[in-house]
Amino acid sequence: MNRINMLAIVTAAMVLGSTALAADDKYTLKVPNGLAFSEFKGYENWQLVSVSEDGGKLAAILANPAMIDAYRAGAPGNGKPFPDGAKMAKIHWNPKKLETFPAATVPDTQHDVDFMVKDSKRFADSGGWGYGTFDYDVAAGAFKPGTAASTPPQGNDAKCGFACHTIVKTRDYVFTEYGKR
Repeated sequence: MNRINMLAIVTAAMVLGSTALAADDKYTLKVPNGLAFSEFKGYENWQLVSVSEDGGKLAAILANPAMIDAYRAGAPGNGKPFPDGAKMAKIHWNPKKLETFPAATVPDTQHDVDFMVKDSKRFADSGGWGYGTFDYDVAAGAFKPGTAASTPPQGNDAKCGFACHTIVKTRDYVFTEYGKR
């Protein structure tokens, strides 16, 4: 193998390796005194609960199997709380018009991802739920913990979403309905 081919292979391996590392770097993030991104590893493969539009952002709401099972059993409408270990992810995108079909609005750049986890012992003072927001920096291609200036705002703990969610206390602090199939 000549020197140029070897250099090309090494360069490609370094680029691919750094891309994999950048993707995994999000799992080192943590909201100060709050949730860690690593608590939601694999959320990208969770089942869709519903979609929404709020504040000009498009969102997909995903849930882990424990949350999906509770939804299918009738929660929160059946009056039963979601079980400990239930998790949700809400991925927000900035919208754009689809070039090939301008009547359709579709996701463009990612804006952030919000997480919720039910742990009645760990989050006893916030209805049993912990919350976290991680903003997406499009230019850097990376996440960072949300701040008070984020939408939604992120405080320095896992209770930051509790105040907003108290209006759905009778629904175990969960806004999202399970989309019927």
